[in-house]
Amino acid sequence: MNLKYMEMAIEEAYKAMSVNEVPVGCIIVKDGKVISTGYNKKESLNAVTRHAELIAIEKASSVLNNWRLNDCDIYITLEPCPMCASAIKQARIKNVYCGLSNSDVNNLNIINQIFQKDKNNKSVNFCNDLAVEKVNLLMKSFFEKQRKK
Repeated sequence: MNLKYMEMAIEEAYKAMSVNEVPVGCIIVKDGKVISTGYNKKESLNAVTRHAELIAIEKASSVLNNWRLNDCDIYITLEPCPMCASAIKQARIKNVYCGLSNSDVNNLNIINQIFQKDKNNKSVNFCNDLAVEKVNLLMKSFFEKQRKK
């Protein structure tokens, strides 16, 4: 785990916020090298699947010319939703590092279940709350601006 990658994910989240998207950013790393980035584009593309993680996974798969992202790490500013957690596991990403937990405790329970080993996939190492203050401030700022509209 390297906090410089979390800082890069936070930079991606600021890009999302600058275009009025929920500020979630993501970085995928393999062998110490950033191979893809992503930030939320759900609103701008009117597409429910345009989460930061899915965008970054698609880019990483293209870079590696393989849907299997073995030995990759993903850094996300916010704990993934179940859809993204499933994609992370299916992509065989090894480690997930999150800046902030989702405020919905049920989400964490679902994520932990998804990331467990099953008959087809290994377990996913999951570590969260690595940049709580920075990401919390970012999210709070975004939603305060939204409420003023």
